[in-house]
Parts: sequence; structure tokens; C-alpha cells
Amino acid sequence: QMPHGRMPLPSFWKMVEDTLQESGTQMRTFCQMFETVTPSPVIQPLNPAEERKVLSLVSKHGPDKLYQVTSNISGSRDLDLTLQRGQIVALLQSMDTKGNTNRWLVDAGGPRGFVPAGKLQPY
Repeated sequence: QMPHGRMPLPSFWKMVEDTLQESGTQMRTFCQMFETVTPSPVIQPLNPAEERKVLSLVSKHGPDKLYQVTSNISGSRDLDLTLQRGQIVALLQSMDTKGNTNRWLVDAGGPRGFVPAGKLQPY
């Protein structure tokens, strides 16, 4: 009963592939626009405990390795960290164990793990 019901099978599958490819392109464009539009974290004074953590990270890793989390991160895989927007972390490695540069290994002032690189900005 659907309009595609009388289409030859190869034409139907080609139409499905084209539609999925177009949807994927639209989704990637949307994600890129969303990442661009998302505001940077608000600079807030650090509480004393957070300030001590930042000083510790600077002494261990140096100031050029510090990054701030731009939006909440909910770790979903093994070794992923769950972090709050505005937290300060130190970059340990700009890739994961499989060479994926979209996931970075960071030190969060105690726990170490992976976070999406796109959710970090230099501090």
C-alpha cells in the first residue's frame, strides 16, 4: 500500500541508501553547528579545594597542558570519566589506546581517564 511498494527491489534499496546517507550528512552538519554554537564555560572563581587541585595539576603537568570542560561529560565506556562543565583537567595524551584522536586521556586531579576532545578547551 505504500508508494514504494511497486518499486523494483534494487531501486528501493538505492533510495533507502540515498536517504540514509543524506540523513547522516544532515546529522553531521547539525552536530558541527551545535558544537560551534555551544557557549564557552562561564569563568567563575575557583573554590579553595578546586584551586588546590589546579595548582597540583600545574605542578605535575605544566600550565600548557590544562584544559577546561566545556559541557558535562557522562562517561559511557570503560575508562571514560564523568566530568562537570567548568572542571579543569590536565592533558596526558591526545589520543586513546587505539589511536583515536577524538578521545583524550586526561588527569582530573585524581582519577585519570578518557574524555571527548571536542568538549575540552585550553584553560
